[in-house]
Amino acid sequence: MIRVLLADDHELLRSGVAGILESDADLEVVGEVEDGPSAVKAAQRLQPDVVLMDVQMPGGDGITATADVLAACPSTRVMVLTMFDLDEYVIGALRAGASGFLIKTTPAAELVVAVKACAAGDATFGPSIIDRLVESFVQRPGVVAIPAQMEGLTPRERDVLLSMAKGHSNAEIAAELYLAETTVKTHVARILCKLGLRDRVQAVVLAHQSGFAGTAPLQRGGSPGTA
Repeated sequence: MIRVLLADDHELLRSGVAGILESDADLEVVGEVEDGPSAVKAAQRLQPDVVLMDVQMPGGDGITATADVLAACPSTRVMVLTMFDLDEYVIGALRAGASGFLIKTTPAAELVVAVKACAAGDATFGPSIIDRLVESFVQRPGVVAIPAQMEGLTPRERDVLLSMAKGHSNAEIAAELYLAETTVKTHVARILCKLGLRDRVQAVVLAHQSGFAGTAPLQRGGSPGTA
């Protein structure tokens, strides 16, 4: 069972999201709060698997609360769910450690899938978020060099990182590269270890910020289930 905490100042929206999530047998809403500080306290008390966090809330914003939740509850993952996909919100949320960013117009079925993916360790982004990452990190001055650690990645790990940079889930990476999903999970873990990154969101940001996502070739091949 995936335990979810909702943080949003609109009671009606919380009720609607709770109803959507609890219609799935694998999801349980264990708490609802209306501001950032309350989200941090509830996360410490309830230890949810996922926090769905709004950005703009009276009494404490969701970006600060995201960082505080993750500092207090390292095993909890935070997905930002907001009405606005503004650049400062997207980048602020990812820098704070959020594992995903969706807008509130996301269809119900996609929200359920996204929460499950977040709990499983996937990064989940709405359709426009990868474009915003490119605009914010690649097209502005100060692009960093591709880290030397990337030279230690195998060709297949580079393929996986490129697919991650597109915002793909493990299942989507597996389909694109003709790999078993368990093999993809292994590659992702090795990539994070080799690059010294906390999670796949940092990997996505680094791939775009360094220009790796726009320069490295994608090598396909193999048959389903092969590494």
